[in-house]
Amino acid sequence: MKRIATLIGRTAVSCWHHGSPHFPPLPAWAPGPPYTCPQIRHLAAKQNKGQFKGQKINSKPVKLEKQQKQEVEIKQRMTVSELAKAMNKDIDHVYEALLNTDVDLDELEPDTVLEEKWIKEAVKRSGMKHKWAKLVETKVRENKDIQRQPPPDPAQLVPRAPVVTIMGHVDHGKTTLLDSLRKSQIAAQEAGGITQHIGAFRVQLPSGEKITFLDTPGHAAFSAMRARGAMVTDIVILVVAADDGVMNQTIESIQHAKKAKVPIIVAVNKCDKPQADPQRVKEELVGHDVVCEEFGGEIQANHVSALKGDNLLELAEATVTLAEVLELKGDPTGLVEGTVIESRSDKGKGPVTTAIIQRGTLRKGCTLVAGKCWAKVRFMFDEAGPSIPVEIVGWKDLPSAGEEILEVESEQRAREVVEWRSYMEEQDKIKEDQQAIEAKQKQHQESYNKDRESMAHLSWRQRRAALYRANKHKLSHRLSEKTEIEELTLPIIVKGDVDGSVEAILNVLESYDADDQCELDVVHFGVGDISERDINLAETFSGEASVLATFDVTVGKKKIPVAGCRVQKGQLDKKMKFRLVRGRNILWEGSVTTLKHLKDEVLTVKTGMECGLSLDNEELEYKPGDEIICYSQSEIKQKISWDPGF
Repeated sequence: MKRIATLIGRTAVSCWHHGSPHFPPLPAWAPGPPYTCPQIRHLAAKQNKGQFKGQKINSKPVKLEKQQKQEVEIKQRMTVSELAKAMNKDIDHVYEALLNTDVDLDELEPDTVLEEKWIKEAVKRSGMKHKWAKLVETKVRENKDIQRQPPPDPAQLVPRAPVVTIMGHVDHGKTTLLDSLRKSQIAAQEAGGITQHIGAFRVQLPSGEKITFLDTPGHAAFSAMRARGAMVTDIVILVVAADDGVMNQTIESIQHAKKAKVPIIVAVNKCDKPQADPQRVKEELVGHDVVCEEFGGEIQANHVSALKGDNLLELAEATVTLAEVLELKGDPTGLVEGTVIESRSDKGKGPVTTAIIQRGTLRKGCTLVAGKCWAKVRFMFDEAGPSIPVEIVGWKDLPSAGEEILEVESEQRAREVVEWRSYMEEQDKIKEDQQAIEAKQKQHQESYNKDRESMAHLSWRQRRAALYRANKHKLSHRLSEKTEIEELTLPIIVKGDVDGSVEAILNVLESYDADDQCELDVVHFGVGDISERDINLAETFSGEASVLATFDVTVGKKKIPVAGCRVQKGQLDKKMKFRLVRGRNILWEGSVTTLKHLKDEVLTVKTGMECGLSLDNEELEYKPGDEIICYSQSEIKQKISWDPGF
């Protein structure tokens, strides 16, 4: 047999000569060519290298193993940082995965809660697949809070002294009036002669009656403190200067008293002055629904001189008379209830509160709760019953003025109450944050849909190009790094001697309405003396970096010196001015041409991060240990339009 084999691609063709004895006979009607090829054999694969001749070829196709996708365990209400951790990526990866979606990246923070669809979308865009975390059954937490006791048995009630709050406009003589009553000089110790916080004390009249006085500041900034004074008092003495008349805080004090449904006694002060006109004052008060007895009303009015002490006894007696009409009584038994009037931090005593006891009797060793703070009373000079002002020492933290004080059975019970209240505050904050996020996302969704509609006529390729151009600026720096805003910003630290003063200053700052000219940033506030921590915190508002190493980078045909640095405090901001310091000598001042973190061009570098930078003077030589300081310089004083009200 003569065999001819031809290999074409992957097809082998075998032919036999027609005259071969092994060739099957052809029918008479089937003329054939001299050569015929009745058999075609298809090979599955080429012969592998190293395969022996005659070895059988494996005709089964080779299967490639499919690469397994990384599984990411997800759950409901994941934050950006939690998702990044679950994906084993940094936060920037999550931001980049959500580019060109209707998620507002500018509003994303590490603790922002993501919707379920965006959690899945970020995982999908990262080439991963998600799986739901196993749900752990959580028990509903038992309410561990404490409430006021039911009203006491009338048989247990005993007469108590009235709590009287002195209110009125600034500099109308309220503190001088109290000084004359208790023979003290509070105003001389206050800044500028203005009372900055509530003073609480008791006065005993020659007749034996006792009155508890609260002195509230008359400055416009202390509205909240006046409101607290009205809520814990039985009687309000409204002080109005006879030579000045009804003023802004006079009207506000009247409103506080009426809101708290507290009776008023008018003290027309400074009647010893030549320009005094008490009659005009009382007529002005009628216009604010404060009608004195001589005009047919029920409100007592006394003409006094706090400075000379004129008619002060008559004012005190009028107060006692009104208290008798009110039939004030209290329950000295049972658990203690009261109100924090003021709180402060004392170097020797720690957190200290001034409080008014409203029920029960406070003794050494009592365990108290106020807000999210608790205390075990360390020492007292005497017991304190209803209507008695007292200083409480032994707080673990500093409660806020205005907090309700309640006694509990034990320290363990106090911890339970505080933990529960902290937990509930966290839950409320989560709800508020979620509502804010949903509102922002809804707003952004509407904006996103509007943009999409404007691109509806474009092809998908044109839409992608347009979206890329729109979002390109977001990738110009690492997204997790917060850059300084272009506008001027004034960082502020607020410290005060008492909680009420800090609160008042913060309330004033909340009225600030000139953000377009200069933005205020309250970075820290607290009670107590200025500490080293406050100074360190204030120092973080300049940047400062140390040079660790130096090297050259070739750009074109030029070699540019680069300093490898670590930011020691504050942050470096590319937009600000820079200074190179060696020892005590300033070698250079100017601007930065390049600022990089890792391989990314950035605008800011924060404390603890490393960076590479080059300055606008290429002839400078850096040395390890050099300091590079970032600073701002203001040359023009600017007056803003904000009016704080005083």
